[in-house]
Amino acid sequence: MPKKELTCEAEVDKGISQIEKEVGQIDILVNNAGIIKRIPILEMKISEFEQVLDIDLVAPLIVTKRVAPGMIERRSGKIINMCSMMSVYGRVTVSAYAAAKGGLKLLTESMCCEWAKYNLQINAIGPGYIATSQNAVIRENGHPFNDVVMCRTPAGRWGEPEDVGNAALFLASKAADFVNGQVLFVDGGILANFGYVKGENDLPD
Repeated sequence: MPKKELTCEAEVDKGISQIEKEVGQIDILVNNAGIIKRIPILEMKISEFEQVLDIDLVAPLIVTKRVAPGMIERRSGKIINMCSMMSVYGRVTVSAYAAAKGGLKLLTESMCCEWAKYNLQINAIGPGYIATSQNAVIRENGHPFNDVVMCRTPAGRWGEPEDVGNAALFLASKAADFVNGQVLFVDGGILANFGYVKGENDLPD
């Protein structure tokens, strides 16, 4: 479903109804759509700020509100929201994204508070720096930010898409039946020790 349609309740209802008709009931929902705009706060238009919030925060609410009633009726369901490291800290030029992802963390917790009694597990994933085609230029051409990621991530590497996928598999499985309202950070440890510099904090064997 196109991102803009995720902010329209009628389009979401239409799309999910088609899925339920052609595939079946929805037992696992992953809210993965997202956008980011790298604009300083004083230069960002309110319409741009609102667009990020609509896709990153309002859309997960719209989709979840459509799917959750069936899960509640069946007393079973897994909902996974895609948060971010910026769900818990800010950075320059990404105020809208950080605000949306911070809100999504609290929305995840609020959904848990309301629906855990119906045997729904609502959690989130907070990816760290994951290697994708979009950041290949940074990783492969000696960009200074690659040095930042490599030095500050205790695991000493970028994450792989499979790392995030494996976290989703866990949260969607019975192994996570008593995990609720959590953000599982898949970040190689960078949030645990954000000031880490490779070599500086390593103790000798």
